[in-house]
Amino acid sequence: MRRAYALSEEEFCRAEAELELAVSLGLIGQAGFDALEQRRLQKNEENRRKKAAGEVFYGPCSFTRPMYLQYELTRFRLEFALPSRTVRDSGYCPEITEAQKRTFYQENQDLLTRAQGDLFSYEEIEAVIEKRLREAAYDRLVQDILCQSETRE
Repeated sequence: MRRAYALSEEEFCRAEAELELAVSLGLIGQAGFDALEQRRLQKNEENRRKKAAGEVFYGPCSFTRPMYLQYELTRFRLEFALPSRTVRDSGYCPEITEAQKRTFYQENQDLLTRAQGDLFSYEEIEAVIEKRLREAAYDRLVQDILCQSETRE
């Protein structure tokens, strides 16, 4: 299975954890690569129908297995970083406080500069900081799932 998605063992385990998290977040109904394959086939059929009907749609006409996996994993991360109502209601989405954002700004100024070297103001990048903090929370949740699966083995 891992070979069909062009993943290393570590990447495969992480993808499984992200699929499990997506179920917990309410983004998909079923984790696992068999369910992923069913969603991919449905998406390809939907895109085929839209193309045949002359409807406008964005993205490839047909997803390969690795493409679709990346599409879903990216979508999950974005849904968490810019949380939809579904993600907010899942109970896993943290509230990012003003203090957390300001601390990040103070501690990561080397990441927050323009090409010319001058620092963005806090107000200019507050939304970016919040997104970065949410992505870090997402990564911690994935890591928690990976740790739990290691203890089960």
